[in-house]
Amino acid sequence: MARHPVKTDFPVSQVRRYLEPGPIVLVSSRWQGRANIMTMGWHTVMEFTPSLVGCVIASSNHSFHMVRSSGECVINLPTTKLTDEVVGIGNTSGADIDKFAQFGLTMAEAAKVGAPLIRECHANFECRLHDDALVDRYNFFIFEVVRAHVAATPKHPETLHYTGDGMFMVSGNVISRRSLFRPGML
Repeated sequence: MARHPVKTDFPVSQVRRYLEPGPIVLVSSRWQGRANIMTMGWHTVMEFTPSLVGCVIASSNHSFHMVRSSGECVINLPTTKLTDEVVGIGNTSGADIDKFAQFGLTMAEAAKVGAPLIRECHANFECRLHDDALVDRYNFFIFEVVRAHVAATPKHPETLHYTGDGMFMVSGNVISRRSLFRPGML
């Protein structure tokens, strides 16, 4: 048995298949009385305290202007039960339709931001814009999570991870290495 896998050249434009940082999320926003949802895969945890999350929202996206203007959003974590909704939301524009109505999702009022929560999602993270220094150049928003709501069960929900070209992976089995873990190392 080979100790090392045999590798071949791979298109750099497709490395996201291996490097996407986390699960697909639904970002909800509200501006001037209108609510919207977008599907997003480009986000990363940046800091624990305060809880900072970096997100890329393309300037051509309807949500970009709503989030930029309001300075807030909710990052909602869907499970695999919402796969078709995730794809549908990502393939439509909130400039043309009411995505909550179109995809049968329920708005709930957030505690600390004006953007709505999506009740069908496993978790909701209320966010305020913390730093916009990279928005104009890279469409990169840095948000502070100011309130979090997470369903008690399941503890490890099945989430979607986009690998490009219309393909998703589902979060897999949980592997514990707590006995080897040193706090602050990861």
